[in-house]
Amino acid sequence: MTISRENLSQKQASEDEDPKGNMELDKGRLGLPFTPRTVAFQDLQNYVDTPLTKRGGKKQLLCDVSGVFRSGVLTALMGVSGAGKTALLDVLSGRKTSGYTEGEIKIGRYRKSQETYARVSSYCEQNDIHSPLITVEESMAFSAWLRLPPQIDSKTKSEFVAEVLETVELGLVKDALVGIPGVSGLSTEQRRRLTIAVELVANPSIIFMDEPTTGLDARVAAIVMRIVRNVVDAGRTVVCTIHQPSIDIFEAFDELMLLKPGGQVIYFGPLGQDSSNIVEYFECIPRMSRIRDGCNPSTWMLEVTSLSVEAQLGIDFAQIYKESS
Repeated sequence: MTISRENLSQKQASEDEDPKGNMELDKGRLGLPFTPRTVAFQDLQNYVDTPLTKRGGKKQLLCDVSGVFRSGVLTALMGVSGAGKTALLDVLSGRKTSGYTEGEIKIGRYRKSQETYARVSSYCEQNDIHSPLITVEESMAFSAWLRLPPQIDSKTKSEFVAEVLETVELGLVKDALVGIPGVSGLSTEQRRRLTIAVELVANPSIIFMDEPTTGLDARVAAIVMRIVRNVVDAGRTVVCTIHQPSIDIFEAFDELMLLKPGGQVIYFGPLGQDSSNIVEYFECIPRMSRIRDGCNPSTWMLEVTSLSVEAQLGIDFAQIYKESS
């Protein structure tokens, strides 16, 4: 039996029924309905095996990490190299297969089950890996036919692929071959948008993105972030690791989770208008240097929270965060 877009909503409402009350379904800007979902996690610890050391042969990548990523909110995951950004993204997305993870992860009010979680989440890798000998539309259709529920009829799937094409602004090149990077086919920026589109046609409620703007110039990065914003505004939960963003890209995010080396949280909350919340938070710490006029808040934030500044001031930013309101 096949079902169309109209009666799919009724079917999903039945499948997603909560014994404590029905969760509202949202079509957002794309035609297929989905259930907005929140990812909440508490006291996450992650260790990997290392050659035997005095600490027992384990290195801790995440330490007591807690937070919540909400639907319709674009969250940046930041920190210097070795802070555990990718480790946290991999643990939350279920891609972390090595090492040991402790703590609790919930999707909505329910403990995460990877088997069902994989059906409502997607992961956009930093590397744009696509088949060079098929077109943009064929790449997306292949993903949609593999990953959308088999009960959805072909006409509805085709319409959904067409809608995603417009959302990621690839409609004009839908018949172009993907090609080989740097040789033929799509530009770097178009490949990045295709990476997002291939995941979006799976109709996920939650999307993790690893460095979506890395390797792109300011203009192209702004285009990609506009696409990401469109996805968020449709009611999906989107989390991005980000490295040295421009002011405009940094302030396109709604919330920030900032980690320090050792995988400890030193800030999690809203950025505020013109990054006012994050600036106010760190400037209130005694002896902390003030941000300079015209300075990129993300650059300043990473500079003033470095391990050398911690040692110089004799403070622990993770402890200050834990004790803050």
